[in-house]
Amino acid sequence: MGSQWGADRFYRKSKREGYRSRAAYKILDIQNRFEIIRSDDNVVDLGAAPGSWSQVLRDMTDGQVIAVDLNQIAPLENVITIRGDFTTEKVQAEILSHVDVVNIVVCDASPKLSGQKSYDQARAISLSEQALRFACLILKPGGNFVVKSFQGEMFKELLDEARRNFYAVKVYRTKATRRGSTETYIIAKNFKGFADSFSTHNYEREPKVEIPYDPEFFDEEE
Repeated sequence: MGSQWGADRFYRKSKREGYRSRAAYKILDIQNRFEIIRSDDNVVDLGAAPGSWSQVLRDMTDGQVIAVDLNQIAPLENVITIRGDFTTEKVQAEILSHVDVVNIVVCDASPKLSGQKSYDQARAISLSEQALRFACLILKPGGNFVVKSFQGEMFKELLDEARRNFYAVKVYRTKATRRGSTETYIIAKNFKGFADSFSTHNYEREPKVEIPYDPEFFDEEE
């Protein structure tokens, strides 16, 4: 009962305050705790639909916010929306056509659940790895990265990968996360730079991610 009340509380609050989903309170919590975004940062929001994180991000920075998703994102004032696959060179080039540098990459996307725990967790980790790879390709040195993932098998490998590429990495569970959920966030600060990144290691020839980026792969943002 308490869990459902908590979920409803954030849902009702999001409606009152004009956010597109209750997930807005997750990035607000993360920013309050870790101060990942500075006032002039350029931010890329991956898996951004329906756009609640981008709504929050545009109020945190005077820099550019770019929201990317395979699904259509309803227009947001002061946010550039791109419909496409962020793992492709085409979309990466489009992102960089709008900004000289990217300071922050965030990703709150999650897979649609099949009910098979190990399978769902593997898909979630795959998505998180894709976001991490993207961040390591596009971030400027010193940049920050936030990604949603789920505790379980392979989570440590993802966490270790983040630690190889960022100087400071924390695992955080937001106040708006539903009770009983294994959802967690990796908060990675101070990117070491492309030269130290795993993405330089046979990125094209030996991709770790085997599950394609697919619009049916994603659940609705909570």
